[in-house]
Amino acid sequence: MKLIPFITAGHPSPEKFWNVLCELDDNGADVIEIGVPFTDPVADGPVIEAASQQALERGVTLCWILDGLRERRGTFKAKLVLMGYLNPFLQYGFERLAEEAEAIGVYGFVIPDLPLDEDAEYRAALRGRGIHLIPLVAPNTSLERMREYAAVSSGYVYVVSVLGITGERKGGLPDNVRATLSRARKAFKLPVALGFGFSYPAQLDAIPPDERPDAVVFGSALVRHLSEGGSATEFMRRWIRQA
Repeated sequence: MKLIPFITAGHPSPEKFWNVLCELDDNGADVIEIGVPFTDPVADGPVIEAASQQALERGVTLCWILDGLRERRGTFKAKLVLMGYLNPFLQYGFERLAEEAEAIGVYGFVIPDLPLDEDAEYRAALRGRGIHLIPLVAPNTSLERMREYAAVSSGYVYVVSVLGITGERKGGLPDNVRATLSRARKAFKLPVALGFGFSYPAQLDAIPPDERPDAVVFGSALVRHLSEGGSATEFMRRWIRQA
């Protein structure tokens, strides 16, 4: 199983962030989702929202992220995905952003508040440069709607395990996760990544091995671990054993 850690850009501090990124890359991350801090998140839980606010207060911007990635181009083995809300990308200028993302080797974007019916120009700008706009589907996404996403999507599909905001969940996965994964596999020919709510690898035990996702995304638990002074290396070790 592929591992996709999420970290907020500039967290736990602007200086330490790049070391964390390197640690994740050196310790089994296949894709790394880099969260772009934003003042008004709609899908972030309290842990990621707090990390984002701290990063903004320390001067972390989309420009800061792009400049840092440009300086380190070719350093990372993992694919790098920028995950953020539409407003900062619009403010930057999407054509300009697509051009710079291609130049620094960004693999894709996840934009939670960009609906399928409004994403054509953004998807076209990225596709022309070999960059993926990663679709998000959820337990309430019908098979028909998933097929609409599948017709235009590339990279991988991000399956959200629960409705609502991000955050750790100490118990097992919701009962409808298997049904959501099943619909996604019927609709998409892309790798399926499951995220939202993972705290520890044993949560996957509720899913039979032949039904498990191709990749797992974990964010809040990692961000909290880093906030408490833990290392990315230590956190990744528990997931490498599962993968």
